[in-house]
Amino acid sequence: MVVVLPQPPLLVPELAGAAAAETADLRAACRTAAARLGAAASTWVAVGADEGGRRTVGPDTRGTFAGFGADVVVALDPASTAPVDRDLPLPLLVAGWAAAGTGARVRGELVAPDAPPRECAELGAGLADEPVGLLVVGDGSARHTVRAPGHLDERSGPFDAAVAAALRDADPAALAALDPDLGTELWAAGRAPWQVLAGATAGGRWSGELLYTGAPFGVGYHVAVWTRCPA
Repeated sequence: MVVVLPQPPLLVPELAGAAAAETADLRAACRTAAARLGAAASTWVAVGADEGGRRTVGPDTRGTFAGFGADVVVALDPASTAPVDRDLPLPLLVAGWAAAGTGARVRGELVAPDAPPRECAELGAGLADEPVGLLVVGDGSARHTVRAPGHLDERSGPFDAAVAAALRDADPAALAALDPDLGTELWAAGRAPWQVLAGATAGGRWSGELLYTGAPFGVGYHVAVWTRCPA
């Protein structure tokens, strides 16, 4: 099974503040998707993008959302007693938050935000045969409105509509075809992780469910679940 989540820190109730009500549906969709992944697999691989580039982060890792305003500690393994990494990248913080309560053990696989599609596809292909749940973490365009983090870019709407359709239809080819330069211009942190997903699922038959799509605060967020179809 594959689950796709966004990575806004405001998913964490302690960080949501006045936005808690506005993001309640998003948070609920994330919780539902994570619970389904936890029911399907006790071991997850979480894929995300980070400026530190390509690397693997082992399950015996803990991190905190302190840098985003609240010292909420999350673990990639519920049994971990490792020192808290105060610089754990946001996609893995969100992965730890999503895994909480599921009992899942999570390994992180990070790529650079500007990783070329071929590199993403190769990483995904290497994950394809692992007997794990795949958690893909990343946002859509952060340029949907004039108050968005990247200000308004009219191309954001079509870009995220295409992503939502690809996630709904479980269409790896459509994700693989995303333009990396456009993704960079639109501040779309999910472009590279979604293309890892494309590499991991290429050639298979999948059923997709889009649990949430929207752009609160001018940032595109998508929540989806892909289930492998019977042979």
